[in-house]
Amino acid sequence: MLVRIVIAILGSLAVGGALLSAVRTVILPRAAASVLSRAVFRVTRRVFRLVASLRGSYEWRDAVMSMFAPVGLLILVASWLALMTAGFMAIFWAAEQQGWAQAFHQSGSSLLTLGFAPIEGVGLQAVSFVEAALGLSMVALLITYLPAMYSAFSRREVLVALLEVRAGSPPSAVGMLKRFHRIGWTEQLTDVWTNWEVWFAEVEESHTTYPVLNFYRSPEPERHWVTAAGTVLDGAALTLSTVDVPWQPQAALQIRAGFLALRRISDFFGIEYDSDPAPDAPISISRAEYDEAIEQLEEAGVPIKPDREQAWRDFAGWRVNYDTPLLSLADLTVAPYAPWSSDRSAPGHHEQRVRRWGKRSKTPVSDR
Repeated sequence: MLVRIVIAILGSLAVGGALLSAVRTVILPRAAASVLSRAVFRVTRRVFRLVASLRGSYEWRDAVMSMFAPVGLLILVASWLALMTAGFMAIFWAAEQQGWAQAFHQSGSSLLTLGFAPIEGVGLQAVSFVEAALGLSMVALLITYLPAMYSAFSRREVLVALLEVRAGSPPSAVGMLKRFHRIGWTEQLTDVWTNWEVWFAEVEESHTTYPVLNFYRSPEPERHWVTAAGTVLDGAALTLSTVDVPWQPQAALQIRAGFLALRRISDFFGIEYDSDPAPDAPISISRAEYDEAIEQLEEAGVPIKPDREQAWRDFAGWRVNYDTPLLSLADLTVAPYAPWSSDRSAPGHHEQRVRRWGKRSKTPVSDR
């Protein structure tokens, strides 16, 4: 008798765990991953990263990793259903003198609302009705979850696609500023920075509420939300620090929105970073790389501030706020090649361009 009670309790805990995981993943509008969802996606990601590493080309890695998020989501749903089936199977077994095979038969019939397994007794019928209701609820959750997630994905990709028009492919901050200067936009970028400030706010909300979105790749292999974020952040940082134009406060607000978004997403994945870095802390961009970028801007006719030393210090002071989260997320998501972001996030990203392109921490955020 005691064994059956223990089994029934364990079964109830399994059902509760599956429900809690589904609620935290699908319904709760904040970053709150469950143990089950973390475990499923970590294991799935390791398998996909292993397969992606079998070949050296980026095309192969992109093709493999493009399937990771959808497959991981399907495995997570299957895990919820399997855990609920096992939990109710334990309850049926504990409540009735029958074998495990019959308990599995009854649990599966109830969860999937097939109704082919006869169940006698008011108590067991009540359990069957509860399981059937939960099974239907899971289906309803998925029906609402997927459209909401893909709607957020579509909104994210609009500006990512437009960035190719403004910054080239792969995108670069230098290329973006050269193009802006060529069309006479250098001093009129308020709308650009405002649009990306809103984009960062939306990405922070959607990519922590629906963490799997971080791994959904763009329709075009050379595009990626992380490299797009790095490009516009560097573009705003260069505009404020180096380009000789009137002060653009909206660029500063965009940078703040950007590093806050990248930090919040990094918090969810347990990525460590300095929450209050010193303005002169080291960054991944070398002075030589910066000088080379400035030379390219000068050759294109972009006005540059005369004090290069101060310009470099100002640029580094902006970049230090998002440098580590940007590179870490580029590595986590296996982002395609792009200068000053994924090209230095991991050894595998230092390759030449291919074809057209080459535990959660609660830390305060700096007001810099």
